[in-house]
Amino acid sequence: MAVAMCRALKVLCVASDRESLMQLKNAAVSAEWELAPGATNEADAIGQIDTERPHILVAFGPYERLVALVSERFPGMRVIADRDTTGAAEVATSLAEVRGLLKGSPRPGGPVR
Repeated sequence: MAVAMCRALKVLCVASDRESLMQLKNAAVSAEWELAPGATNEADAIGQIDTERPHILVAFGPYERLVALVSERFPGMRVIADRDTTGAAEVATSLAEVRGLLKGSPRPGGPVR
């Protein structure tokens, strides 16, 4: 007999360097969702998308190509960016806005077996 469990919302943060990534993760952290390890370049971000399967990408920095690629390859993934970028669902003009935008995210649907 399979046991159904609720899936936690998973968030992947991407920033241009380690310090910026830590600041972004601190701005995004909440008991309501899980944070993926995070990335500081496009290749690592794509790798974590493949392994971690996040529901939301939060990209702060020059990641226009990553955001466009994610919106094309993973149309169900919500993208929050720090600038108006093709593929971003929402723009956070500061770190202080990140958690509020994440709070408005729908929970992932369906049971996990």
